[in-house]
Amino acid sequence: MSRMLRPVTVTVLALLLAGCGSLDYLSSPADWFASEDHAEPPAELTELENSIGIQTLWDASVGEGTEGQRLELVPYVYDGKVYVADGEGNVEALDAATGDSLWKVETGLPLSGGPGAGNGLVLVGSRDGDLLALDAATGRERWRRRLSSEILSVPQSALGMVAVHTMDGRLFGLDAKTGEEVWQYKRSVPVLSLRGSSSPVISGTKVICGFASGKLMAFDLASGELLWESSIATPRGRTELERMVDIDGELAVVDGVIYVATFQGDLAAVSEETGVVLWRRNMSSHAGAAADFRQVYISDAEDHVWAVEPRNGAALWKQKKLHARKLSAPAVLDGFILVGDFEGYVHWLSSEDGRILARIRVGESPITTPPIVRDGVAYIYGDGGDLAAVRVLQ
Repeated sequence: MSRMLRPVTVTVLALLLAGCGSLDYLSSPADWFASEDHAEPPAELTELENSIGIQTLWDASVGEGTEGQRLELVPYVYDGKVYVADGEGNVEALDAATGDSLWKVETGLPLSGGPGAGNGLVLVGSRDGDLLALDAATGRERWRRRLSSEILSVPQSALGMVAVHTMDGRLFGLDAKTGEEVWQYKRSVPVLSLRGSSSPVISGTKVICGFASGKLMAFDLASGELLWESSIATPRGRTELERMVDIDGELAVVDGVIYVATFQGDLAAVSEETGVVLWRRNMSSHAGAAADFRQVYISDAEDHVWAVEPRNGAALWKQKKLHARKLSAPAVLDGFILVGDFEGYVHWLSSEDGRILARIRVGESPITTPPIVRDGVAYIYGDGGDLAAVRVLQ
C-alpha cells in the first residue's frame, strides 16, 4: 500500500472500530491496513518433493473447530490423551497413541478458549466468560465459574491452582478443587487491541502472562503476588491502531529465559527469575515464538520465518517463501521447524538454514494454532476440526 493511502485507511478503520475495543481477524493483522485490492497476495506454493519421511499415525475429525471465528481452541496433550474442543461446545478426549475417542461431552457453552489440563482437570472457557472444569478421566463436570469477560486464552493448572486470562485484562488464580477465586490481577486494556489474550504459562511456582499493553508479568501462583513486571514494547504512533503492541502469541520458556514477541513491537528475551530484558530486536508478530536448546524461531507479521541466536537475538536465517500465507507460530520436532498456513498445509523447515524440506496437508481449513509437540509426535489441528498426529521417519 502506498504511503499516501495508508493514513486515510487507518483513520477510517479507527473510526469504525473505536466502539468495539478489539479487532477480530482470521488473517494477518497487516491486512487491516490494506484494502482487498492492495493486500499482498500469498506466495504460491511450488511443486516440492519431500526430502524427509513423514508418517501420519492417525487422523480424525473432531467437531466444528473454530466455526470460522477467531477462537483460541488448541489441542492439549496430557497424560497420554489429546483434549480438543470446538466452538459449538463439544469437548473430546482421544487416546494420544491411536486417536480413539475416550469420551466426549456437550457442554452447551459457546467455547472460545482451551482446553488446558492439570490437577486431574480439563479446562475450557467460553465467549460469555464461563470457565468449565471437567474430570480428565471421564469428562464429568467438576465445577464451573463465571468470570469477568470472554476467555480467549488457554487456562492452565498446576500445584492446586488454575490460572486464566480474560479479554478485559484480568488474570485470575482459582482453587483447582472448587473453582473459588483465590486472587485476581487487573490490567487496563488499550482502546484497541487484538482479539485474543496471551495464555498464561505456569513455570515452577510462578505464572507468567503477557498483556495487551505490551507488558510481561510474573506472579506467585499461590498468592497472586506480583514478582516482576517488564515492558516488552512501548506504544508508538498517532493512531490507536498504530499504538497496538499486544502480546497475544505463544510464550517460549527455555532454561530460565522467556522468549516473547509483540505485535508492532519487539521480540525479546527476558530473565524468568528477575524480569530483566536480556536483549530485544524490532520484530512484529501476533503468532508467537518457539525455542529449542539451539535457536529461537518466530513467524513475523509478514509471514516470514526466522531463526535467531538465543544469546543476543542476532538473525541466523530468514525464510521468505511463505510470505503472506498467514502462518501459525512455529513448533520444533526432531530438529525441524513446523508452521501451518491458511490452506491447511504444514511446512517443514530445516533448523540449520530454513530451507523448506517437506509439506503435508491436514484438511483444507486454515491452521492458525501451532502444532503441539509431545514425545516425538506433532498434533496438528485445523480450524475446521481436522486433527492429525504425525512424526518424522528416522
